[in-house]
Amino acid sequence: MSIPTKVVRRPELTFWDRLYLPQVLAGLWVTSRHFFFNLFFHILHRFGLFKWIRAAVTFQYPEEQRPLVPRSRTRHRLTKRDDGSPRCVACMMCETVCPATCITITAEEHPDPNVEKRPKSFVIDLGKCVYCGFCVEACPEDAIRMDTQILDIAAYSREAMVLDMPELLNPRSARIVSSK
Repeated sequence: MSIPTKVVRRPELTFWDRLYLPQVLAGLWVTSRHFFFNLFFHILHRFGLFKWIRAAVTFQYPEEQRPLVPRSRTRHRLTKRDDGSPRCVACMMCETVCPATCITITAEEHPDPNVEKRPKSFVIDLGKCVYCGFCVEACPEDAIRMDTQILDIAAYSREAMVLDMPELLNPRSARIVSSK
């Protein structure tokens, strides 16, 4: 049995469509409008006028940080309990669900009998991470989050991209990256 195919005919182009001139002129109009608008306001900004009107859509990084939406996925952090210990119970859910296999957890017994396990080590390799957020969604204890708003995670070596538990528990602590 053969499947019938549907033949779709393209509409015939008119003279103006074949000429492409109206579309070229429309593109030039949009480009010129943006150019002269930005030029005008950049000149006014030089004289200290109309500073509240943004002239260009370009952010002058690093002097001007791009505003982030609250739900953006940034560098990871581990949440803490009231006593300062990590909320993680070493269930290995985040390690299991991670498509990049960048999370490594080693479990140990917890001294509190109400808590079954705790992580002896919790390591995330940011060089492998694809920032999918599956680890955050899979965690039953809300122990891992990606809400630090830290975007600059560059390093000079692969070893410097690996975050251990102290760095994950204190994400605001600056880490000095050596160039050696």
